[in-house]
Amino acid sequence: MDGFTYHNIFETKGIEYLAIIAFFAILVPFWIVLNRQVKITKQLQKRLGTLTASVLRIPQGIFFSRNHMWTHLDSQGIAKVGMDDLLLHLTGEVKFERLRTSGEIVKKDELLAVVNHKGKELRILSPISGEILSTNSVLQKNPEVLNEDPYQKGWMYKIKPTRWMAETNSYYLAEEASGWSVKELERFKDFLANSVERYAPHPSNVILQDGGELIDQPLSELPEEVWQDFQHTYLGIKPKYPHFHGLGKETYGPEYYQ
Repeated sequence: MDGFTYHNIFETKGIEYLAIIAFFAILVPFWIVLNRQVKITKQLQKRLGTLTASVLRIPQGIFFSRNHMWTHLDSQGIAKVGMDDLLLHLTGEVKFERLRTSGEIVKKDELLAVVNHKGKELRILSPISGEILSTNSVLQKNPEVLNEDPYQKGWMYKIKPTRWMAETNSYYLAEEASGWSVKELERFKDFLANSVERYAPHPSNVILQDGGELIDQPLSELPEEVWQDFQHTYLGIKPKYPHFHGLGKETYGPEYYQ
């Protein structure tokens, strides 16, 4: 056929073009999926925000215990107790289980309640000894109040203390509480690095913001093993009898804890 010329693409640049086309055929779908994941991650990060010392609420007239419970004595000699703001920022929204009832006598470091976040639990211990006068019923119906206003509307119990001075003299107050909270946030970062390496080798990619800052509610996306490690290693709530640990729904008395 006059005017017709045959070119073997394998002997010319054609094979390079085919390679480029094949490369983009693979790259484009991958890029779409990757961008979608990045977009979701950034949306979640934006929604949750960044956890820094500047966002922590630390009222200056409240005593803070080392296991991140607070207590405040009013002019009538009645103490309110609750979870501090840092603990709530670490866990996210929680629901209460096994609350104590009015008239019960509670000792310092005895179980007050269990908080639950998507099936992951933390045991909450009393910062003081005394008689439980009332439980905040609002928290059962609207647990979000705890995160929104932990020191006013979000108190857990009112207790008539029996050893107030002796049991609160080692707690943090005012400027000392502010400085302690900053150190506790840094200590949590160290804890998280070690715990995730042991229990979550493929951690959620939303624990840290760009720049290395913690995402708000970092524990919310981590497995139960990290929560148990957080309770024992970070909060210092350790069972006396390790073989009882993990039994689930038993009611633990003060003898269970150190």
